[in-house]
Amino acid sequence: MTSRLIVNADDLGLSPQVNAAIERAHREGVLTAASLMVGEPAAAEGVGLARRNPRLAVGLHLTLTDGTPILPPGRIPTLVQPDGRFRDDMAGLGLALAISGAARAQLRAEVAAQFAAFRATGLPCDHLNAHKHYHLHPVIAAIAFAEAARHGIRAVRIPWEPPSLVPGAGRALLPMILLLRRLAARHGLRAPDRVVGLRWSGAFTPDRLADVLPRLPAGVTEVYLHPATEAGFPGAAPGYRYAEELAALLDPRVRAAAARHPTGGYTAMLAA
Repeated sequence: MTSRLIVNADDLGLSPQVNAAIERAHREGVLTAASLMVGEPAAAEGVGLARRNPRLAVGLHLTLTDGTPILPPGRIPTLVQPDGRFRDDMAGLGLALAISGAARAQLRAEVAAQFAAFRATGLPCDHLNAHKHYHLHPVIAAIAFAEAARHGIRAVRIPWEPPSLVPGAGRALLPMILLLRRLAARHGLRAPDRVVGLRWSGAFTPDRLADVLPRLPAGVTEVYLHPATEAGFPGAAPGYRYAEELAALLDPRVRAAAARHPTGGYTAMLAA
């Protein structure tokens, strides 16, 4: 079995700085996929970027925290803050989803609205993942995976990061990872064998990426980053080294290492 590689950028559509970095990393570097936040201010610009770069595999970055909903806040009051943005207290919202049928109904409506908004772009949907990996919550996963299957989507990120590739990567998520793999299979969704990017989120430097790519085992590995041309834009995560992550995707060592693997989007690599 060969080693196949997906190089993905999260947060397409979050800001012009993110969009510009994604386009440059795809055209000049090793980026093969990106995940679109359909409710964010630069989403339309991100869709235009995808249309002029048809080899960039674009999927849905389902956003249910730290972002902007598609539905009017009045229709999803349990999911949002007074300012109309999604709640940032992921544990509190997760508890509400676990115990409240009304909260789950609001979640189903917003998830369906985000899938519909992606479909309205006319872009083929290469994959599903979620902002801050909120689909690790079993209620969110069940609703999102069912909606993905209804829309004919066949690939999803399940964020298992092996310690063999990333020293210090945690094993605490393993029970949830196994649950999500079973749930994904039930809905006909496939996932990469492993993901690299959790422990180094916001700090995936050129040296780190150049080190990990030559060590990829057989199977499908997704590497994901958060590139932007600069930090400090609205919606930026404090402390993220956005420009360094863009530099990683453009680094000559990284380009040489990536060239040793078949690369592409989720759907292509998982079907190979």
